[in-house]
Amino acid sequence: MKKDYSKNSLAVFLSYFGPHWKLFAVDMLCAALLSVIDLIFPIVSRRSMQVLLPAKMFAAFFAVIAVLLLAYVLKGFLYYVITVLGHGMGVLVEADMRKDVFTHIESLSFSYFDKNRTGALMSRVTNDLFDITELSHHGPENVLICTLTILGSLIVMFFIRWELALVITIILPLMVFFTIRQRRSMQQASAEVRKKTAEINAAIESGISGVRTAKAFANEEEEGKKFDEVNSIFKTAKRSFYRAMGRFQSGMEFMTGALQVVVIGVGGILIMREKMDYIDLVTFTLYVSSFLSPLRRLISFMEQYTQGAAGFERFMEIMRTEPEIKDAEDASVLTDVKGEIRYSNVSFRYQDGTEVLKNIDLYVHPGESLALVGPSGGGKTTICHLLPRFYDVTSGSITVDGKDVRSVTQDSLRRAIGIIQQDVFMFAGTVRENIRYGRPDASDEEVILAATRAEIHDEIMQMPNGYDTYIGERGVMLSGGQKQRLSIARVFLKNPPILILDEATSALDSVTEQRIQASLDELSRGRTTIIIAHRLSTVKNATRIAVVEGTKIVEEGTHAELMSKNGEYARLRLAQQLDN
Repeated sequence: MKKDYSKNSLAVFLSYFGPHWKLFAVDMLCAALLSVIDLIFPIVSRRSMQVLLPAKMFAAFFAVIAVLLLAYVLKGFLYYVITVLGHGMGVLVEADMRKDVFTHIESLSFSYFDKNRTGALMSRVTNDLFDITELSHHGPENVLICTLTILGSLIVMFFIRWELALVITIILPLMVFFTIRQRRSMQQASAEVRKKTAEINAAIESGISGVRTAKAFANEEEEGKKFDEVNSIFKTAKRSFYRAMGRFQSGMEFMTGALQVVVIGVGGILIMREKMDYIDLVTFTLYVSSFLSPLRRLISFMEQYTQGAAGFERFMEIMRTEPEIKDAEDASVLTDVKGEIRYSNVSFRYQDGTEVLKNIDLYVHPGESLALVGPSGGGKTTICHLLPRFYDVTSGSITVDGKDVRSVTQDSLRRAIGIIQQDVFMFAGTVRENIRYGRPDASDEEVILAATRAEIHDEIMQMPNGYDTYIGERGVMLSGGQKQRLSIARVFLKNPPILILDEATSALDSVTEQRIQASLDELSRGRTTIIIAHRLSTVKNATRIAVVEGTKIVEEGTHAELMSKNGEYARLRLAQQLDN
């Protein structure tokens, strides 16, 4: 069931306990029984000293002692149950949250990832949620135990000697006020620590991802300096948190110690006035100990709470971030795609106001190939990104088979489009797994056929484990040409009616480019294809060519038409020393 993250944080937090209510109920029942055992001990001890011992009822006294021992055996067992089941429930809550936040991050638009670093997002999915596990287990349990024990102790103490209980009741609000005030200070410091931890993770992720570049430039020392800067900021933030924690713990230790001194002092005065006996004072001090035990539990729990609460707020920050690109409420499923594409007066600018495209008009017939050429930064890639709705147009419209891309579901639209880019991303896994990413339900025979059509099957069979060969992080164990052909095999497997080739061969040497170009030609056959290319030799046979420069299309036509104009396209080919 989808959760409403617009609610307050506590309501959302508690909603994660719903699917695990049985474990939660057992945990809370055990916690309640623990409180009852702690409350019974002093009153039973008082009864024994006032009645059983003076009456020399020794058998009954030792029977009571035996029952108390059994009660503490039960208490030990209850703590075992709370530890095992409670933490188990916490892990389940954490897993549910991690699934939700990962799914939500996957749903966010490209613009979100333009502004947020991978390492910082990883910190939110890992470190922050780890602390929430402890909070989800110990939070409700500690609140219940402490509430029952404190209220129960106060009630019994009022029955024993109301004057002394009243003194404690007056001091208690001061302790609560101090706790709340310090908690806010600690939570702010903890949130800052979380932020700095995310920055450290981002720096680590960047450093590890770019380790080959760092080594190539012999810049390991420079990377170390960058990390030291972030790490130094983290140490400062952590120091502030520990200062807040120190103020809280020292203040609580003073007040709990002072409370015991006050109890002895006031109790002594009441004994002097013969309003209280020594047994009642001993019983009272036992209840004060029972009273202070949950307070100390709260002290140790406070650091855990502040860290977990800060982590949960960062979790909520992500969950309350809405994707900028959403399906329309009446969005239809795009089916039986022929591949007719039309850009009508399309303009696009980023949120900071930077204009990338202005009044673009393009039309591609089904099965045609359109090449986009021109200098870097002209908007070629943006034109392609607007088609699958990685971004939305600022004005104008884009249609596929006459349907505005904003009127169909993103899933059906993107299933109809295959994209091959210059920078191919390979997942850490096997060759088979990376090809099958094009269609997860494909059979082994279909995977092999796709690899054969991409002209990489023979090379795969020469690898140590064939299709089960592990290719390393980001495909580091493959050559550039092999990665590119695996990406082509993925698209063969996906079999989309529309194809986008975003500088698919520009990073390859000429020999490898020629081999892959044959695969691309085979892949493009019968599909509507948009090609972005810097090497103009690869677009000569395109149905039409559009020259994109300065946010606009400055020329459009066939290769022959554009060459006869002797305009921008002809100058680009001349710059690349291409004669015709």
